Amino acid sequence: MASSSSSHLPPSVFNPRRHVGVHAEHVSNVSNTEFPGHYPEEDHAWSLAKFKENLKMSVKRLSQRSVEFDLVGVDASIANAFRRIMIAEVPTIAIEDVFIFNNTSVIQDEILSHRLGLVPLNVDPRLFEFRPPGGLPTDRNTLVFKLNVKCERVKKASKDAPQIINQVVTTADLVWEPQGEQDTVFAVNPPAATNKDIVLAKLAPEQIIEMELHAVKGLAKEHAKWSAVATASYRLHPLVVLNPAKPVPPEHAEKFARCFSPGVVKIGPRGAVSIDERALRKETMSREVLRHKEFDGCVELKRVRDWFIFSVESEGPYTPESLLPEAIKVMRGKIASIRAAAEALLADSEDLGSGAAGSGPDVDGDVEMGGE
Repeated sequence: MASSSSSHLPPSVFNPRRHVGVHAEHVSNVSNTEFPGHYPEEDHAWSLAKFKENLKMSVKRLSQRSVEFDLVGVDASIANAFRRIMIAEVPTIAIEDVFIFNNTSVIQDEILSHRLGLVPLNVDPRLFEFRPPGGLPTDRNTLVFKLNVKCERVKKASKDAPQIINQVVTTADLVWEPQGEQDTVFAVNPPAATNKDIVLAKLAPEQIIEMELHAVKGLAKEHAKWSAVATASYRLHPLVVLNPAKPVPPEHAEKFARCFSPGVVKIGPRGAVSIDERALRKETMSREVLRHKEFDGCVELKRVRDWFIFSVESEGPYTPESLLPEAIKVMRGKIASIRAAAEALLADSEDLGSGAAGSGPDVDGDVEMGGE
């Protein structure tokens, strides 16, 4: 099955080696085969120049809280590493310690504390240090909030005015208390919840909540409250290839189009069927077309193995477009740590190799025992 000469997709998309086959009850060719030794007389050694040539990224949709972008030319292991880092290893600020002085609401202390910990804050974590376990709170590693709310009946209230105030406790009731130099650092953008309409509790008259909250820097791999994203996922770019040797019967064109997401299949004059390649990314690959025998051999469903469509929703201080660069920074730090460890191990092995026999363990950690 060949691609159309007027295709809007890059020609390399139709390279069969890049395709994952989607069949009625299974998928095929899920692993990349372009590595040294797989194809005779072909050199597939990794090349930085070739990697730069194939690597492409483009933003398809950007809003205040979400972004959709394409990452092309990387292995699934790299794409998945970025996804996992965005979810679990991009640092944020979240409430960690809750000091409850009074809570007469119906919500138990532990439940209310858990709800407070999950409130996303608008604080740039790059302005803070990690607080070590058991470390003392300082203005460099801790933010302090107060939550003091009492539900009361309004005396001598007019008929149109509320008779009871502070029935609903929301994140707007969190009051930041500057410590040290924080009032100067956050003069422009004081710390607060990113959404001030989150309901924390509901009170009856004379019920009260009085507590102090400490927010610290952390990672979501320790607790989900530190996750910088609401969700981060990817899917492989769909590819629908028509078979010119067996066109779709014109009398079944409408039925064929209904087997795909709206807009993917175009019906021309006299029932001629074509694929709108600009709308292909909307295809859900439901495989509905494979259920109908009249379409056997008319179409192939595929996904492009190294074309990842990312959908990321930000929930916190980061703008959606800054999450991937932050994930890349984290990955670069991991690579630097591995490289330093490998160089130290190599240096140790060279030192051991130049030493006297039996003076210490070898590269494998074995020690030669002395004998008489």
